[in-house]
Amino acid sequence: MSAEITGFRRFIHWGPITALSIIKCITLTTLYMNSMWWPPNESFAGFAHQALFLMLSTLATFNYVMATLTGPGLLPRQWQPKEPKDTEHLQYCKTCEGYKAPRSHHCRKCNRCVKKMDHHCPWINHCVGWANHAYFSYFLLFSILGSMQATVILCGSFYRGIYRYYYLTHGLVHLASVQFTVVSIIMCITGMGLAIGVVIGLGMLLFIQLKTIVANQTGIEIWIVEKAQYRRYASGEEVESFIYPYDLGWRLNLKQVFNDECQKLGDGIEWPVAQGCDQYTLTREQLAQKEEKRARTRTYKCHSPVTGRWLPVCSQGWSVCMGAPCTDEPRIRLQPGDIIKVTRFRKHWLFGERELTKQELRGDKKHQRRGHTRGWFPRQSAVELIEVHECGGDPGSDNLTENGTCNGGHAQVKQQQRNGHAKKYM
Repeated sequence: MSAEITGFRRFIHWGPITALSIIKCITLTTLYMNSMWWPPNESFAGFAHQALFLMLSTLATFNYVMATLTGPGLLPRQWQPKEPKDTEHLQYCKTCEGYKAPRSHHCRKCNRCVKKMDHHCPWINHCVGWANHAYFSYFLLFSILGSMQATVILCGSFYRGIYRYYYLTHGLVHLASVQFTVVSIIMCITGMGLAIGVVIGLGMLLFIQLKTIVANQTGIEIWIVEKAQYRRYASGEEVESFIYPYDLGWRLNLKQVFNDECQKLGDGIEWPVAQGCDQYTLTREQLAQKEEKRARTRTYKCHSPVTGRWLPVCSQGWSVCMGAPCTDEPRIRLQPGDIIKVTRFRKHWLFGERELTKQELRGDKKHQRRGHTRGWFPRQSAVELIEVHECGGDPGSDNLTENGTCNGGHAQVKQQQRNGHAKKYM
């Protein structure tokens, strides 16, 4: 999805269309059933009850639209810090041809670097970040409250509707106000299911959002902090624990999102930090983690075609499909001979980046491939390569010592092939 999509064009997508359809389906069904269950024209309580529901539905829709139209705040292309020397503390984005500001991350679906990116939400067809985090959280809150009220109305209407005959035969005519038809009972059951689903689904999401907001973290920064703590634990050395720089205390953390300007606090680039930290405390940790990631990188060579499908049953078999990673990250297409730098490993899948061919690097349009260059692919379609620098003998000869050195020079073994048979990658 291109970042240049603006305005109401963002709603022409399955996510917003589905979300708005669910909201309106629940709203219209609830209003129709409530007109029989608790008519608003018969009492002030009934009128106030329906007015409350309409207010919650309107607020949910308003915040949803604002979250979509406002967007998370995109970092300008080719962005650089004010001080050129600060670039050594920042990551470089090849796609945007600029540096990533603190707390900014590149979204592969928006194809832009996003300020304080939390996650990409397909339901709003946009990322959740610096500029729309408050709108998104309010949307979740009002949707849950409205759906809870809708659940009560629809359940009460359904109960009265199926017991209508009982009320009429026992002299309780005033309770027999709900009269079902085939269409209305289907609408009521569908509305109940959707309302309960919204309460459960969005309730879990709101809990996660509030948990991160109270800690002044994003979904991405949670993983960064966890990896930072693990790095220090795995090193075995007595080092100070990692201090998350943006935790200002829960009150100030809440004000970073829930304020009068609905998250538009500051410029999304410079942030208040805790004592003893600076603007680049987190980015330096990210660079260190990236360096360790590169050290773990292994080189694989594709030996059979990979379709790039999410469930390649015909080409890879059921065992590979059943072991597919539970993530929305892309799958990549591969051809025999492709070289892939792998950084993540599963039993049946690998995650890596395909090296571009010479024709692609030259910009030859005839040889440009469609699809992603970075993503998951089946492990059984590739073999791991060993890079050997010859020193007058093969890796198994007497010239090679236990620590990888040889009498006539040095032999460096970068990786080992998965099936145990070594192949040279020169």
